[in-house]
Amino acid sequence: MKRIDPQPDWPKSWQESSFYDQSEIYGNISHHGYAYAYENRHRETLRLLTEVLSPGARILDLAAAQGNFSLALAELGFDVTWNDLRAELEDYVRLKHERGQIAFAAGNAFELTFPSLFDAVLITEIIEHVAHPDDFLAKAAALVRPGGYIVMTTPNGGYFKNRLPKFSECADPAVFESIQFKPNADGHIFLLHSEEITPLARSAGLEVEKIVLFTNPLTAGYVKTEPLLKILPRRIVNFTESISRHLPWPLKKKALVQLGVRFRKTD
Repeated sequence: MKRIDPQPDWPKSWQESSFYDQSEIYGNISHHGYAYAYENRHRETLRLLTEVLSPGARILDLAAAQGNFSLALAELGFDVTWNDLRAELEDYVRLKHERGQIAFAAGNAFELTFPSLFDAVLITEIIEHVAHPDDFLAKAAALVRPGGYIVMTTPNGGYFKNRLPKFSECADPAVFESIQFKPNADGHIFLLHSEEITPLARSAGLEVEKIVLFTNPLTAGYVKTEPLLKILPRRIVNFTESISRHLPWPLKKKALVQLGVRFRKTD
């Protein structure tokens, strides 16, 4: 993946993407918790995919923003299609593209059509931004071949500091349609709880193959621990992360901040 330096005449979406790239891929860390949490998410996402798919498989990366997962997967040998609502980000991703097969399909994820189905669809940190996560998951499922996969990451709604509503307890999600699709954490509408995953999967014609919870509050710099991350050796942070992943499931649901799921299409 090529490194590109921000330019003053770039559009706002490019400037914002470059800001996140500094921590995500270039190592210029301004917020350690964000960088460490992203590293965890990147590792878990690739693991969930590569456990079941080999290079050459066709992957659609929905709402892929600056394309770091798209580009990483292309470099691993996958045939990747990048998508985002913000069409202008396509040229930003092209600047970073160095090797591997990648195609581009900008547009609203709900309106996408393709001549053939994908082996997998990747939805990382997007379902919490939509007013109808059930419809979104069903749309993603419609783009996957029978026996194919959806890999999703999203903030864990069961985390003890979460104050956002459960989707399953919302009487009329349509009231959120006017504020959906906003980027970054201020655009979160619902945070899914692990117990909501299976009913959502069934309604979309999917089965849940694997659920993982990861990233503890220290790793993410939550509960005022970000200053500690500036001085703690990384090995200590990694140790606490490793210990937290061995907590009993009821405790993990409360203590860990990120949720990853692999679905398999059943029909």
